Amino acid sequence: MQLFSSTFVGCWSDIVGRRYSLLACILLSALGYFLLGTSTTVFLFAISRVPVGIFKHTLSISKALLSDLVSERDRPLVMGRFNAASSVGFILGPVVGGYLTELEDGFYQTSFICASIFLLNAGLVWMLPWSEENTGNREHQQGNKGTDSFSAKANRDLHLKSATNGAMASNSLFRSLWMQVATVLKRIKGIACSDLWDIFLVRLLMSVAILLYYSNFSLALEERFGVKPLFAGYLMSYSSALGVLAGCLLGPITRLYQHNTYTLLLHSSTLTCTLILLYASALSIWMVILSSTFLAFSTTIGRTCIIDLELTIGGNEASGTLLGVGQSVTSVGRIVAPLLSGIAQEFSPCGPPSLGVGLALVAILIMNANKQKYCSHGNVKLKNQ
Repeated sequence: MQLFSSTFVGCWSDIVGRRYSLLACILLSALGYFLLGTSTTVFLFAISRVPVGIFKHTLSISKALLSDLVSERDRPLVMGRFNAASSVGFILGPVVGGYLTELEDGFYQTSFICASIFLLNAGLVWMLPWSEENTGNREHQQGNKGTDSFSAKANRDLHLKSATNGAMASNSLFRSLWMQVATVLKRIKGIACSDLWDIFLVRLLMSVAILLYYSNFSLALEERFGVKPLFAGYLMSYSSALGVLAGCLLGPITRLYQHNTYTLLLHSSTLTCTLILLYASALSIWMVILSSTFLAFSTTIGRTCIIDLELTIGGNEASGTLLGVGQSVTSVGRIVAPLLSGIAQEFSPCGPPSLGVGLALVAILIMNANKQKYCSHGNVKLKNQ
């Protein structure tokens, strides 16, 4: 469900504003977890997943809000720290959830706690100084004005956004909703007709490559080196902790590269491809540990850089739409990767990571083939009309 909803919700946040879209997503997600905690039948359990599947895009909207508030130069640093904070939540969440689930009626208690946390977040969002958002939007619109064909379309959409706001005040609710839907569809069409296909293709290929690396990680380690699944779990937790550290180190790394996002993305993708190849051909468990250590850094840096490059090339005026489409592309990768992993694993335990190496190489070739589009005098440039 999130495969389709992330694009629409991200685009909708560009139209109605980050505050109301973020509040709506948080409150509806809280409703979904509350229904999950009160569900007594399979039907109610399925119904409770609907609002969560459609509206739980708080991370994407939060990233769009951050891109509105910070300068383009500081964006990788802020995104890296945001991803680091999110990774801490993903590390602690399963541990706390597993402990609560073991208690009596633990599943229901966990659901109610999740709903309460979402409500707390809604209160925090409501108290934020939202006047800064408009200031950030104006700065980015001045900085990116007239630089990209898709950005030009997004600027024209701002007039339609004003008309939508006027319709919400003076016309019926139906008409205002219809205008919002029309604006959403227009922006999605702008994305589909833009020259961003190679960026999203690189994101898809690298996502599938990394997912293939992790797809049979525990099983492959047990079969190849005779280690227990518990060790594989510890190794994955170790990698996640290093990913948090990598997010915090993005500031010095980007300064080392003189804020050249394209080159940093190319180098991190090349390193990711090399490390997956090292894991696929590893002869000892120590080589696996070595590859996992550096892979945590390369994947975190690459994930942040691809988001920054999407926003730089596509234009910050439609950051919600771009991040939503990017999330949908990643969701496609999550659907495709298990299928490819199952097929590759029929031939060898090293089949999935070896296939991931091939996909990563294709992504690197695509980036090299389109280098002139993004690089000029060593810095990332927006594409001209």
